[in-house]
Amino acid sequence: MNPSPSSEWTLLFWTSLAVVVPVIITLWCSAQRSKRKTHMKDFFRKSKHGWHYTDLFNKPTYCCVCSQHILQGAFCDCCGVCADEQCLRRADRGLSCKEIMAPSSPDGAMGHRWVRGNVPLASYCAACKQQCGTQPKLCDLRCVWCQTTVHDDCMHSVADADQCDLGEFHSLIIPPHYLYHVNKLRRRHPEEYSKLASSCGSGWTPVLVLANTRSGNNMGEALLGEFRTILNPVQVFDLSELAPSKALQLCTLLPPGSVRVLVCGGDGTVGWVLDAIDGMKLKGQDQFMPRVTILPLGTGNDLSNTLGWGAGYAGEIPVEQVLRNILDAEVVKMDRWKVQVASKGLYFRKPKVLSMNNYFSVGPDALMALNFHTHREKTPSFFSSRIINKAVYFLYGTKDCLVQECKDLDKRIELELDGERVALPSLEGIIVCNIGYWGGGCRLWEGMGDEPCPLDDGLLEVVGVFGSFHCAQIQVKLANPVRLGQAHTVRLVLKSSKMPMQVDGEPWAQGPCTITITHKTQALMLYHSSEQTDDDEDESSASETESPTPQDSPRPPGPASARA
Repeated sequence: MNPSPSSEWTLLFWTSLAVVVPVIITLWCSAQRSKRKTHMKDFFRKSKHGWHYTDLFNKPTYCCVCSQHILQGAFCDCCGVCADEQCLRRADRGLSCKEIMAPSSPDGAMGHRWVRGNVPLASYCAACKQQCGTQPKLCDLRCVWCQTTVHDDCMHSVADADQCDLGEFHSLIIPPHYLYHVNKLRRRHPEEYSKLASSCGSGWTPVLVLANTRSGNNMGEALLGEFRTILNPVQVFDLSELAPSKALQLCTLLPPGSVRVLVCGGDGTVGWVLDAIDGMKLKGQDQFMPRVTILPLGTGNDLSNTLGWGAGYAGEIPVEQVLRNILDAEVVKMDRWKVQVASKGLYFRKPKVLSMNNYFSVGPDALMALNFHTHREKTPSFFSSRIINKAVYFLYGTKDCLVQECKDLDKRIELELDGERVALPSLEGIIVCNIGYWGGGCRLWEGMGDEPCPLDDGLLEVVGVFGSFHCAQIQVKLANPVRLGQAHTVRLVLKSSKMPMQVDGEPWAQGPCTITITHKTQALMLYHSSEQTDDDEDESSASETESPTPQDSPRPPGPASARA
């Protein structure tokens, strides 16, 4: 029995309705969500709090206004205030945030700034030493400066001792009263800053945090919030919103030689910041130049590895431990180099000038970097993971093993070390190194049994590779590069065709040219001994009675004289 035409039309109507209605509802909800986010973003921009909206809190959270449990809402990453969407405006008006600049009391003391509820997990009361935040409600208090936590019932015990000492990291925090007094100074002079610094205690070395939110695993945004919680928010900068040259001007309001800068990003971000520090010299601000340390968020992180800060950070240690490591680090000098690229035939055009911290290369590794960089520019959202980035590098390296685009490099290029011509074997690549690591954790020069090369000896190490497969063998320690020599000045002449080149991971395709690498300046870096790991601190404190032998002591890359 065949169905009637009317029943067919009825079935088609209901089927279409079942498909179209959910689509319309989804589109409407998406439009409302987008409208709400735009409205929230505008509200957050005008607020004094550092609000961040979230659809789901990662732990039991209670609204600081209505005290009700909330699953979604907003939190301030500076002071820790949380609020649901309905109470957000009341929270913004009624609950003050961390004050980056404020006067101290007449006796010079600074009072606690308490926020109620949502204390960190596993925090303990300063009065009774029992765990805080264990009740399923808005309870207990935390000081936004010293991070002290206390029970509601124990507040009377700490009411008299209301002086805040800024906690464990007082030597890294810029107190609000310091900036208040700097703002009141009639004559801004380094001597005045040093006098004001005496009120911040001995050994005060404030740290500035400069984070690139687009580096590596895109952890920069979360790290900014964690550092704002511990430090003064004025010390924390997002490099996607403010250039390092402007962020570093805060150094000129602090005692000369006291500032440390933590760069959260890859090697490219570190180079960007070091160039900005060089710019301070041009402005006559040499005395304010900071010491630089690294939290590696990039893909390669070779400079971070050389200075003992690791090959990559993925949240395996808390930011508190990162700050402790900065307190224990020691200052070393590092050579920086000028790479001048003069294209052949363009005599009236100014040569391209780049700064080099890690290495310069021409050949297969530069080709891999160029292919990676080209595709990342087209689809940046795909390259948001360090693992994916390294996998893409591997694929391009495998492709070059088959194609060999850089073969016969020795016939197309001439190499001079300190003015002396070097005869080249049949190579596909040349690498000029300033630091110990290359290619994401491989030791090129030191892998052949030598002592680590100092960072401040004014010498460059030059090696050659036979191709992408040879680079892969070097990575897994099955082969060594070809040593071409060491020099104070390196000159390369590309006679014909285009070749891929890179400086510190920034690649480009270059036609016939002359490349000259000369010493530029030295940067002050912070070195962290990798032999004293973060997990060994308790063991080392327990064995203080045992005096270590000299060979057991960690040694940073020393001056050139130590190498001899």
